[in-house]
Amino acid sequence: MNNEIQKIEQQIYTLNERLTELRKTSPLERVQNYTFKTLEGETTLLDLFGENDKLLMIHNMGQGCRYCMLWSDGFNGFLPHLESTMSVTLVSKDSPQIQREFANSRGWRFRLASHGGGDYIREQTVTEGEINAPGAVFYERVGAEIFRKNSSEFGPGDIFCSMWSLLGLAGMGEAEWTPQYNYWQRPLKMDDGGLNVL
Repeated sequence: MNNEIQKIEQQIYTLNERLTELRKTSPLERVQNYTFKTLEGETTLLDLFGENDKLLMIHNMGQGCRYCMLWSDGFNGFLPHLESTMSVTLVSKDSPQIQREFANSRGWRFRLASHGGGDYIREQTVTEGEINAPGAVFYERVGAEIFRKNSSEFGPGDIFCSMWSLLGLAGMGEAEWTPQYNYWQRPLKMDDGGLNVL
């Protein structure tokens, strides 16, 4: 075994524990009750809490981002666990119709809402100066008031996508691998003649 690898893994574990402790004490920042579009019509940030006082908003760049697809594919597997303690909504700039079509094609079970590039994402972005950046924001509801508690950006190699850690075991990173929308590989011989295959 490589002792340096074990030492670094332990340091990362310890730092993640410290990060969680710091996030517990993050100050609350009051935010407005933003509006969103869904297939069912207009909804608000308060509505997205449902019966919970905690809300995780996943900022997805939309169907044009393969990396956002990767994170959301992973989060989809954790969704029942997350929803046992908080509400979860995936938001993007895409229209509700496009969101639903894309979610259905990937088997996502998230509650979906479109910010359409409006006030919500401009003011609640996870990356200063960017209005279509991937990440997540955690909100708390106190009565009829909404507070932003914590947020984080997503990016290749981050702690929010277990794919990077698994690739890391093979000594691979972003330079060696890029997510794709699907992994179908054309056979060397197409039994149907192979015409018009994209």
